[in-house]
Amino acid sequence: MPVMNLLVAFNGSDGSVAALRYAASLAERFGAHVTAMLAHSGHEVIDKRSRWIPKEARTLLEAANTNILHEIEDRFEAERKALGLAGTLHLKEVTGRVDTVLSEAARHYDMLIVGTRSDTDDEHVTLHPDRIALMSGRPVIVVPAGYDAGATHSHAALAWDGGRAAARALSDSLRLLEDAGRVSVLTVGPRTAWPIDDLMLHLSRHGVEAIHEDWPSTHPVADTVLTWCKKHDPSLLVLGAFEHSKFREDFLGGVTTYILSRTTIPVLLSH
Repeated sequence: MPVMNLLVAFNGSDGSVAALRYAASLAERFGAHVTAMLAHSGHEVIDKRSRWIPKEARTLLEAANTNILHEIEDRFEAERKALGLAGTLHLKEVTGRVDTVLSEAARHYDMLIVGTRSDTDDEHVTLHPDRIALMSGRPVIVVPAGYDAGATHSHAALAWDGGRAAARALSDSLRLLEDAGRVSVLTVGPRTAWPIDDLMLHLSRHGVEAIHEDWPSTHPVADTVLTWCKKHDPSLLVLGAFEHSKFREDFLGGVTTYILSRTTIPVLLSH
């Protein structure tokens, strides 16, 4: 798929700063356009219009919301200037349920780039990358806080089980894989019976040099993939999200959730 129109979620967190820098790096590589969005719930956890809420309390709530937004805008402005994008990149502010706002907005872009979720994020601007990937229908790149997009990293990695979600992730990431030029296909345990050679041929026809790394079922999927990535430092991990139900993923601490909570490199999610 093309990489020409990118949306980056910015909420002032360290992860969102890394996401903005990563988006700027992609834009430079591909000549793409970047739009930044601040989605927030407006601190509307209670109805401030209710006559039971004292006027003083309503004023304090509104002031707190305004102060938080100003702090985020100030950090964005500092990053925008540092990246040399002062004249071309602006921050769009949208109020609503954060995951829903970003999911709906992402459908009008090639992909959404977000930072990893942090427990220190203000609850009214916090986002859940896995839920957004599930709801949006668009690929989501999750960038961990502190990630250096300008550093030298090795080739990309593709987690593959032959399922529908993995195939969607491959299609959504193909332009990035072509740019990397090399990819390691990681398989752990059972996968569809279709020959892996067909996947390798498909990648080669797109100008991608592919190698296959395989582990038996005795290896835990998430830990095996994370350990490999830590050792080889790929530029990107491509992952099909939630081949099973989201409820099962949350209940069992599934592969998607586990990897996102521990990754040190960007992860492209597709569902």
